[in-house]
Amino acid sequence: MRIPRIYQPIPLICGQTVECDAQATVYLTKVLRLKTGADLVVFNGEGGEFRARVGAVGRRSASIDIGEFVQRETESPLELTLLQGVSRGERMDYTVQKAVELGVAHITPVVTERTVVNLKGDRLVKRRDHWQAIVNSACEQSGRNRVPIVAAIQPFTAVMKESAQTLAEDKHALTLVLHHRAEASLDDLPIPQGPVSLLIGPEGGLSDGEIATAEAAGFVPVKLGPRVLRTETAALVALSVLQWLWGDLAVSDAAALSVRE
Repeated sequence: MRIPRIYQPIPLICGQTVECDAQATVYLTKVLRLKTGADLVVFNGEGGEFRARVGAVGRRSASIDIGEFVQRETESPLELTLLQGVSRGERMDYTVQKAVELGVAHITPVVTERTVVNLKGDRLVKRRDHWQAIVNSACEQSGRNRVPIVAAIQPFTAVMKESAQTLAEDKHALTLVLHHRAEASLDDLPIPQGPVSLLIGPEGGLSDGEIATAEAAGFVPVKLGPRVLRTETAALVALSVLQWLWGDLAVSDAAALSVRE
């Protein structure tokens, strides 16, 4: 039986008892319906995890008894940042969730010319918090012990400026822009020696002007194949290929040979 994993962003020490936050309390008591003494795994995003058990359970509260620390890591050797054009509702939620499962280290939502989601004021903060909650849950489900941070939603111009600065400061950094008219594929590129950032447009993709601006800022244009993919499909496929080529996605020798041929 799979042991539930709970994320609690607080200092954790073997032998202590901690009160669960509201999200974890609902998950333990309403979703899993766990009783006192049930086994858990708890992590705080700083690496490693703790064996634990459910302590006291109330109608609106739950505590966790922290046990032995286990030094276990599941992070990819490839430091990946997803620069994702903001898409509608469930598409963006899906993209964020799967990006975490596929090992991204950072996620930056980007507002582009073709972004149709209108986010202003408090909605900007609430939507970012919503995506962070999806990240937290995806880490619990996928076995990750370090939690990617969803950056504040950024306009395209700000992302270009920041990326150009990163390239100027780190000669090993690689920035990629995905679009179906590019000539190079991911496996045409040399093995990166540093972090990799991937820019993907929203529904409708990036405009020609944005692609040109990205290339001028140092982004390398790449394609996934002859077909046009939905934004959420493009993210899933591109991250999978990057992790297979340079990260830790396990593929059998036969399957790898077939893909490369």
